[in-house]
Amino acid sequence: MKWNDITQALVFLSLAGPGIVGNILVFVRYVYTSALGTEKRPIDLIIIHLAFSNLIIICSTGVTDIVTVFYFRNFLGDIGCKAMVYLARMARGLSICTTCLLSVVQAVTISPRITLWTKLKPQTSCQVLPFLLLFWIVNVLISSNLLSYIKAGSDLNRSVAAKFIAHCYMLPSRHIIKWLFLSLMTLRDVIFQSLMGWSSGSMALHLYKHHKRVLYLYSSRSASNSPPEIRATWSVLILMTCFLFFYWVDFILSFYTGFTVTHDSRLLNIKVFLELGYASFSPYVLISREVHVPNVLHAH
Repeated sequence: MKWNDITQALVFLSLAGPGIVGNILVFVRYVYTSALGTEKRPIDLIIIHLAFSNLIIICSTGVTDIVTVFYFRNFLGDIGCKAMVYLARMARGLSICTTCLLSVVQAVTISPRITLWTKLKPQTSCQVLPFLLLFWIVNVLISSNLLSYIKAGSDLNRSVAAKFIAHCYMLPSRHIIKWLFLSLMTLRDVIFQSLMGWSSGSMALHLYKHHKRVLYLYSSRSASNSPPEIRATWSVLILMTCFLFFYWVDFILSFYTGFTVTHDSRLLNIKVFLELGYASFSPYVLISREVHVPNVLHAH
């Protein structure tokens, strides 16, 4: 095995391993809270769904790419290729939609009680379920074209031009089908990222006003003890920043490789890193904002 392959495998493992552990911890922690807690918070169900979507992304993208590095390119077969690529694309869409929902719900939660937005605030987890179900329906349909055009390398006719996707190949589709599904994906991303932008701006403005109010009313020692809703808002804003960074860098790189038809292995590795980055880093943002070790030490 070449040093380049070893480095690639180490990078994938450094993302996939901690990503799986982090998302499982977040998933179990919020399931436990929702099951045993007296208050069923809607935001807990959203975070559970986000962690589950991230696990699908890591398992379908990261694990299969690690195996590909060790030259087991045809280990999946035709059905396995369809399933892995389809799940990765669908889960990526679920992650976009769920992150947007998390941002909007948090923005509505901290909005002033006199605004009309408070009427949109979900009071129970059951009010969030229809949105999550809608996300599944939308992303299952948007990604459905992959089931017809993904093939394993062993089942591919070598005379057919196909795009190599890590361990599988994507056959060329008719232009009308290609642009239809591309337009639907673009429309989904534009709508949900616009909502993210609005909610993130709203939360940033609220935090700015809160900061000025705290500086005016309290001493610096009191200001360090932020209420839980403010800490949660900071967590969501950090998640939004991470998501937008990984999404847009991945989008620019995909745009470049798509139009230049380049197959540079370094660019493909960077693309995989970006695809796994948000799914692997996001649980640790939530964990770091939940654990307040300095406060505990100060109390003792």
